[in-house]
Amino acid sequence: MAGHSQFKNIMHRKGAQDARRARQFGRLIREITVAARQGLPEVGSNPRLRAAVAAAREANMPKDTVERAIRKAAGAGAGDDFAEVRYEGYGPAGVAVIVEALTDNRNRTASDVRAAFARQGGALGETNSVAFLFQRQGVVRYPSGVADADTMLEAAVEAGAENVESADSGHEVTTAVEDFFAVRDALEARFGPPERAELEWRPSTTVVLDAEQAVSVLKLLDALEEIDEVQNVSANFDIPESVMQRIEA
Repeated sequence: MAGHSQFKNIMHRKGAQDARRARQFGRLIREITVAARQGLPEVGSNPRLRAAVAAAREANMPKDTVERAIRKAAGAGAGDDFAEVRYEGYGPAGVAVIVEALTDNRNRTASDVRAAFARQGGALGETNSVAFLFQRQGVVRYPSGVADADTMLEAAVEAGAENVESADSGHEVTTAVEDFFAVRDALEARFGPPERAELEWRPSTTVVLDAEQAVSVLKLLDALEEIDEVQNVSANFDIPESVMQRIEA
């Protein structure tokens, strides 16, 4: 197990699904609100809003909820004024953690994030204190059934992608940040909507954890995920499969 996407899979298996679903919907609504306010409140002409709506669709958010969030964002002075904030710090075993949030109260969110780090033996650092350990990349994922590896590679290269990794589990296309929306749109035009398309912090190095360290790190990520304003959490850890099996047993 490496990084944050696999961590999310574990959390989905841990129960409390209703509460997690409510938090997920809240995060999606905040992202839709910010995207609609930063550009036109029209999906066709606003790439960030298009990505947010696609994520909402993937999460099975009701269509009327999505449309209501866009209408509210389009109203002059309506609703909350969210700011994008990034927090960085170190967790147990020296694991680097990046927390992205959308908040209408910076002081409250910073306090909640700092407390989550402190409770699990970590420490919140300054901006850019750990970002150098990550690369910011666009990631577009498709199931393996949409195309064979050669066809996906050809299409991705033509669209301007940096790399494609294909396996039985699916295709993962990575892009530079500035090319993300163009690559995603080109692939969607050819293969249909992707399973997931987002900007991610990808670690350039990872910390291999033993069972005790892994439990502590996962508790920290869990605590951060439970903060309503937190949108994404990225971390540079790796948990060997044998250790993961012991934790899940």
